[in-house]
Amino acid sequence: MVSGCDMAVELSTDSELMFKYDGTIWRRSRLPSGRARIRICTRGVFVSGGPELKSAVDGERLVLAAVGPWTAAHSDALERTIDETVATPAAARKVEIDMSGIDRLDTFGAWLLERLRRTLASDGREAVLVGVSDDRRGLIEDLQKVNLEPAESNSHLLGLNWLAAIGATMAEVTRSFLLLAQMLGEVSHAGVRALIRPGSFRLTSTVHHLDRVGWRAVPIILLITFLIGAIIAQQGIFHFRRFGAEVYVVDMVGVLVLREIGVLIVCIMVAGRSGSAYTAELGAMKMREEIDALRTMGFDPVEVLILPRIVAIVIAVPILTFLGSMAALYGGGLVCWLYGGMNPDIFLSRLKESISLNHFVVGMVKAPFMAMMIGIVACVEGLQVKGSADSLGSQTTASVVKSIFLVIVLDGFFAIFFASMGK
Repeated sequence: MVSGCDMAVELSTDSELMFKYDGTIWRRSRLPSGRARIRICTRGVFVSGGPELKSAVDGERLVLAAVGPWTAAHSDALERTIDETVATPAAARKVEIDMSGIDRLDTFGAWLLERLRRTLASDGREAVLVGVSDDRRGLIEDLQKVNLEPAESNSHLLGLNWLAAIGATMAEVTRSFLLLAQMLGEVSHAGVRALIRPGSFRLTSTVHHLDRVGWRAVPIILLITFLIGAIIAQQGIFHFRRFGAEVYVVDMVGVLVLREIGVLIVCIMVAGRSGSAYTAELGAMKMREEIDALRTMGFDPVEVLILPRIVAIVIAVPILTFLGSMAALYGGGLVCWLYGGMNPDIFLSRLKESISLNHFVVGMVKAPFMAMMIGIVACVEGLQVKGSADSLGSQTTASVVKSIFLVIVLDGFFAIFFASMGK
């Protein structure tokens, strides 16, 4: 024990004692059998063995001083202390919870203090935690972010919330269009550089992507467009037969396929098949920091990665549109022969008489512009991928949705444009 002390404490075997001597906390638990006498120096300060929450009024402030061990081992005592403190009425509107007297603290005790602070704050009091040491500050700050209830929206602010949501949506749409315009400018600049210096154009990469986007897509494009043409012809015959006008099914199939449906179906298929692949490839490169590595080595990612893909898709889509349109006409002619009883010679002659070359030209003119739109959107979304698989999936989905939407919008603009020209 400590010499020179003039105070003695007699404890039983199951008692627990804690005291502070010269800045050091001493604790004695599970005393030996029998009774023990411990002499404590007058310079020592006796500290209670269990946790406490002492209250004191300082002017208009209520100071709650937490002392002792605030750990899960004293959960019962801590819960009772917190409940008693909350149940005790107090006139002070400002409450300070002093943590400087806590000798041991774990997550359980820290959460109880934070819960006490929130309870007092919910009663209209200004409650703050003070005396937080640097090694405990991080724990307290983390707990203050847990289980935060969202602020209740006022009914009179509902209209403003709707306006805020509309504004945020318009800001996002504007940002997307700016990114598309920026990418279009960068691709155009890279294309001009490739024309000036043909040796810098990556022909091998372009042929590789042309094979993937064009040649390997031919079977699925032929199958889908063939079925679309057959379905349009079957429905036309079924309904036109009531009026004895089956022959006009040829006009309907020819105009729809060559002018609208052919190029739209092909572009939608390309957006879902190749546009999503572009986004996933560039997004994976972004996640692995390969694009940053290209910039570090002095290469332009637009020239190396994006320009070959854009050129490939612009070349492939018109070819696929032509093949798809022919397959759709073949499907329509086959249904007219087998289902409608129309001789193939009659179908072809009617097609030549009623369908002008302008319909075919309109459809083919749309194809490269729509292909450019699909490629630009796919590359922009790929470069927006962050470092997670969730971001890659969401950007790939956004790429397909935006591409299909913009392709349909672009088709509407072309329809108005060619109608104004009389075609």
